[in-house]
Amino acid sequence: MVRTVEASPEAPFLDVTDPEFRFDSPAVTEARELSWYARTPLGLVVLRYAEAHAVLRDPRFGQSGERHLALQGISDGPLYDWFVPLILHRRGEDHLRQRRLLNRAFTPRVIESLRPFIRERAVLLADRIAAAGECEFVDAFADPLPVAVMCELLGVPAADYDVFRRWSSDVGLTFSLTLAQTRSRVEMAVVGLYEYVDGLIAQRRADPRADLLSALVAAEESGDRLSTEELRNLAVGLVFAAHDTTRNQLAQAMVVFAAHPEQWRRLGERPELAARAAEEVMRWAPTDPVIPRFALEDVELHGVDIPAGTFVPVCIQAAHRDPRVFPGGSRFDISRQREAAQLAFGGGPHFCIGAATARVEIAEALRVLTERFDPPEITGPVDWRPPSALYGPERLPLRFPSRTS
Repeated sequence: MVRTVEASPEAPFLDVTDPEFRFDSPAVTEARELSWYARTPLGLVVLRYAEAHAVLRDPRFGQSGERHLALQGISDGPLYDWFVPLILHRRGEDHLRQRRLLNRAFTPRVIESLRPFIRERAVLLADRIAAAGECEFVDAFADPLPVAVMCELLGVPAADYDVFRRWSSDVGLTFSLTLAQTRSRVEMAVVGLYEYVDGLIAQRRADPRADLLSALVAAEESGDRLSTEELRNLAVGLVFAAHDTTRNQLAQAMVVFAAHPEQWRRLGERPELAARAAEEVMRWAPTDPVIPRFALEDVELHGVDIPAGTFVPVCIQAAHRDPRVFPGGSRFDISRQREAAQLAFGGGPHFCIGAATARVEIAEALRVLTERFDPPEITGPVDWRPPSALYGPERLPLRFPSRTS
């Protein structure tokens, strides 16, 4: 059962369920300066960096697929059967076992070997944008780049990119707090991915290749291997994790740079800042503005009693601009070296295993685009996902002027 915390009535209140609510609004900034947390219709939300950092690493808090779905009134079905046992929601030795096996396949060498492929695909997509002059950026670049990388990782044929692209986008809606409205769409995507991945697993067992899925099939730790069900669950999880989050982050980056053209020009002049620029984009406008956590036991946190089962989302966006930790954090600046650790990938044992891949993709994409174009200009209405889910533009019309210097 999901419970709500009895917070102080003097704490600021944020209606995170309002369709117009945004986590980068002045109301959130004001709330953070008044208190380390705010009350919401769903419980409390953590706003300051120190407390956010602590909660993400505190074993008394964790993600729970079962409790997340319970918030949406979902307790069975294909979505439930996939999401609840996801590695993200496992704990203790059960989690460590899968993580060790996954680490044996997801090595830094594998990720670094993708860099030439990532750059090649980014250049190809940039060429198409240059030919057209204007584009809908999500469809033209932000979506196809991570899809191609994810398919290259898993060994999916290029002919299947489009169907994977649709399924992956739909599976990402699982993290929305309005999931009940799109449940049938998400479940169809899960079923489709399961059937497809089963075929890939069978192929890799019969004919191993130089891809991540083959490595997962072969991964072994003290005589223990992943079962077919575990392989299927992990592979479907990797599909959306490697695609949807990066797609949203790339699109968010263009919105940010359109508002800060001087930073785009700086990166074009100093391409060595690409990795730092990627970090600054994720600090300023993380695609996960909040990371969900639940109290796994009764917890007392800075004088607030939090019963077991309480939903305790951590507002990464507010924490990343906390002036107590980020001097000048209210400004977007790609040249500034930030000392505090990035929270966009979570923390503790569940730190995102795909963080290195996402960083390489975003940095290479920014380097290619700033080498080729002057700052992007938004040419029409931007359609946004709900801020409670993986957040980013669904539609982003842009014009990319050719670089003039």
